[in-house]
Amino acid sequence: MANTIRLTMAQALARFLCAQMTEVEGRKVPIFGGVWAIFGHGNVAGFGEALYSVQDRLPTFRGQNEQSMAHAAIAFAKANFRRRFMAATSSIGPGAVNMVTAAALAHVNRLPVLLLPGDVFANRIPDPVLQQAEDFGDGTVSVNDCFRPVSRYFDRITRPEQIVPALNRAMQVLTDPAECGPVTLSLCQDVQAEAYDYPESFFAERVWAPRRPRPDRSELAAAADALKAAKKPLIVAGGGVLYSQACDELAKFVEATGIPVCETQGGKSSLPDVNALNMAAVGVTGTAAANRLAKEADVVLAIGTRLQDFTTGSWSLFQNAGKTIIGLNVQPFDAGKHRALPLVADALEGLTELGQALAGWKVPASWSEDARKGKTAWQTEAAKVTATTNAAYPSDAQVIGAVQRVMGAQATVLHAAGGLPGELHKLWQAGKPGSFHAEYGFSAMGYEIAGGLGAKMAKPDEEIVVMLGDGSYLMLNSEIATSVMLGLKLTIVLLDNRGFACINRLQMATGGANFNNLLKDTRHEALPDIDFAAHAASMGAIAEKVSSIAGLETALAAAKANTRTTVIVIETDPLVSTEAGGFWWDVAVPEVSARPQVEAARKTYEQKRQMQSIGS
Repeated sequence: MANTIRLTMAQALARFLCAQMTEVEGRKVPIFGGVWAIFGHGNVAGFGEALYSVQDRLPTFRGQNEQSMAHAAIAFAKANFRRRFMAATSSIGPGAVNMVTAAALAHVNRLPVLLLPGDVFANRIPDPVLQQAEDFGDGTVSVNDCFRPVSRYFDRITRPEQIVPALNRAMQVLTDPAECGPVTLSLCQDVQAEAYDYPESFFAERVWAPRRPRPDRSELAAAADALKAAKKPLIVAGGGVLYSQACDELAKFVEATGIPVCETQGGKSSLPDVNALNMAAVGVTGTAAANRLAKEADVVLAIGTRLQDFTTGSWSLFQNAGKTIIGLNVQPFDAGKHRALPLVADALEGLTELGQALAGWKVPASWSEDARKGKTAWQTEAAKVTATTNAAYPSDAQVIGAVQRVMGAQATVLHAAGGLPGELHKLWQAGKPGSFHAEYGFSAMGYEIAGGLGAKMAKPDEEIVVMLGDGSYLMLNSEIATSVMLGLKLTIVLLDNRGFACINRLQMATGGANFNNLLKDTRHEALPDIDFAAHAASMGAIAEKVSSIAGLETALAAAKANTRTTVIVIETDPLVSTEAGGFWWDVAVPEVSARPQVEAARKTYEQKRQMQSIGS
C-alpha cells in the first residue's frame, strides 16, 4: 500500500505547487514564482493557512486589487517567455469576479496563469453565504462559472481528493505550448479545510520541460516548395517566436534566405531593430516599410501569430491575389487560418527544419535590397516624428523619442491600451528579445502598472519602463504601492492628454462628434484638475510633473539612478498621432445618420471594405 500523508485539500494544493520545477538556462528553479493573494472569508482560513506553512518555498505576495494582481502574474509569465508562471487566489464573490478580466487577457494572449478563486460551500448547508449569487434555476452555479469561457481548463473542487487529477491536468495545460492559457480551479471553501490521505508520490518533485513538436514531413515539404517558388516572400513574426525562444534561429533563417521580416505587437523584438531586414511593425499600427512589402508579398510565412485584425489590416493588407500563407504555429487552430498551408510545429524546430529544406536558396536580391531601402526611408520618417519639440503639448511620438534616447534599446518598455500601442509598435527600437512588452491581444486598460510589476519580478536587474495614459492610470494604479512595498523599482511615464484621446480620434475619423471621450466633452459640472504626481507620491513613489521634452529627458536620467518606483507626468496633445505608416482598420460606420460627416465616413468605409478578402 502506498504511503500517505493526511492534509487538508488546501495544504495539499500548496505542497504540490512547491514541488513543480523547470529549468532556465541550465538551472533548476521553481516553475511557480509565487502566489498573489487577497484573502477573504472564502480563502483565508483554508488556502491562507496552507500558504503560510510553505511561505519559505512558495512566496505569497499581497496585491491591492484582484484584477491587477492577476495581471502582474500574467506579465511575469510573459516576461519569462512562458517558462515560469504564478498563481493568484481570491475570496468568493467580487474578489473572484475581479479576476475574470485577467483570465480573459491571459486566454487571448495564450499566457499561463493558475487562478484559484474561493467558492461557495460544497455541502450547501449555510447557503446562501455572504457574497453568493444564487441562480434561481441551477443550484450548481456560482459566480465562478464566469471563468469557464475564459479558461483553458476549469474545474470546481467539491471533494478534497479531486485536487489530484485537477492539478495534474492543470499542469499539462499550463506547460503545453499549444494549449497554454489560464487554468481556473474553483475552491469550495469548506473543501479547502477538509482532510484526505494523499499519496506521498503526489508531492514528488517534477521538472517540466517545454514540448517542441517537430513539423510533419509533408507539411514541411509543401511549405518549402511554396517558398522556393516565391519572388516576394515576407515573414510575419508573432509572439510564438519569443515564447519558443527562436529569435536566434529566426536571425539565421533571415540571413540565409534574405527574406524580410515584419513583427506583430506580440512578436516585436523577435529581431533587433538594427537588423536591416527587420521592417518592424506590420498592419494597422505598422511601418510604411513593412506594409509596403505586405501588400506585394506572394508568400507570407506567419510564425507564431494569431493573425489578428491589427496584423492583417482586417484582412485587407495582403493584397497579392495569388498569395500563399504558410502558418508555422504550434497550435493547429492558428496554423490553418485563412486557408493557410499549415506547418504545425514549435517555432524553433519548424524554422530549423525549414531552413535545412531551403539550404542554398535565397530570395531574388532585388526584393531584399528593396526592403533595405524601405527600412532606411522609414527610419528617416520615424526620426522626424520622434525629434525633440518645443511645443506646449508634445505628441506621443515625441515622448517616445525622449524615452528611447535616455533609456536605450536594452530597456523593456511595457504598454497595453490607448494610442501608445500604435505609436510604440511603429517607433520603438527594440534591442533584444522581450524588450517590447505589449498587451495588445485583449488591450486591457489598467494592465500597464500591474504588468510592469510582474515583468520586474521576472527581470529584477533590468530597467522596466511603463508607458500609459491618464485614462489607464485612473482605471488601475494601486500596484504602485505594491512595487514600493516589494522594493521593485519601475519607471512610469504618464502621458496626460485629459481623456481617452485615442478613441476620441477614432470617433472623429468615423464621422462622430467629439463626445464622452475627452474630459471636456463629457457631462460635467466642473472639470477635474488631477495632480497625478501628488497621487503617485502618496503611494510612496518618487514623482514629478515635467513641462517639456527636455524636462522629461532630465527626469528620465534621474529615474535611472533611483532605487524606488518613479512616476513622471507630462501633458500631451490629444489630437496628434503619427500619420506615417499604418493601415486601414475595419471599424463599422453607421449606414444611416443625421450627421453628414458620418455619411461621408460611411462612403469611405464602403470603399475600403472592397480591399478585404474573405478568410476563415
